Amino acid sequence: MATMKTPRQLRNLDLNLLVALDALLDERNVSRAAERLGVAQPSASAALARLRRHFNDPLLRRNGNRYELTPLAANLRPLTATALVTVRRVFDAAPTFDPATADRTFTIVVSDYAVLRIGEPLARVLHDRAPGVQLRLEQNTPSVVDAAEDTLRTIDGIVIPYGFISRASYIEFPPDDWVCVCAADNPDMGDELTLDDLRRSPWVVTFHGPTAFTPALRQLQTLGVEPNIEVVMESFLAVPFLVTGTRRIALLQRSLAERLRPVADLRVLPCPGDVAPLRDAFWWDPIHDADPGHIWLREIIAEIAGVEPLS
Repeated sequence: MATMKTPRQLRNLDLNLLVALDALLDERNVSRAAERLGVAQPSASAALARLRRHFNDPLLRRNGNRYELTPLAANLRPLTATALVTVRRVFDAAPTFDPATADRTFTIVVSDYAVLRIGEPLARVLHDRAPGVQLRLEQNTPSVVDAAEDTLRTIDGIVIPYGFISRASYIEFPPDDWVCVCAADNPDMGDELTLDDLRRSPWVVTFHGPTAFTPALRQLQTLGVEPNIEVVMESFLAVPFLVTGTRRIALLQRSLAERLRPVADLRVLPCPGDVAPLRDAFWWDPIHDADPGHIWLREIIAEIAGVEPLS
């Protein structure tokens, strides 16, 4: 059987240059990169010189009293970060995973709603069963959602609804109904809401953009509800406090609304119209499928959600 030869340019490269490249592109300063790498400045300068020769590009170009990335360097920055994560994953691989003794970090991208639904109980489980494991919860943003499949290659998973990722493994969570919330003393609202109530009320909305949006609001728009938007907030947790003391209304997940009802003095009302519930899932790149540590993580997430661990 023929074997694939390692390209000459790879055989001549020091893997430490990848670490140096990541620091230099991120810091855009040789002195700060050296401090981050824990080396003397001449060593960082030497690494930059080798990288410049390899790429035949200056990578960092002085502009006044600071350095800027060249177009090639700007293109290399996300590629370098991804490559470094992949290399670390290779050398962190182990044949088994013992949560009681493991020293590992799991990185999951979540909204603040998902922090309460999954992140909080997951953190408690790790505290009790895996004291050496660190949980890193990174904030979901529209840019992350737009590049969700690329993001998955550098993290352990992301919690978002269906429709944003097509080629990934997942654990589906139980559905959560959408409800309308308003101030408890809102004089415009009765015991039941109508579509006309929604049309005439001022709104607080979340993630209002072409690719980042609240699915229930899009469904209401198909029913002729064009919200009078006063506030746009890229956070679910803040919504109740932007409703309190006003005539505004908003959409929230029922579990979150009920939890915050006494804190923010809310009224929680059924949403009129045939609005489908939120269907969230924990998604991960298939490269993690056989990783013993990731398998354990998925089992814990499925346990918390009360579902089967496999899609």
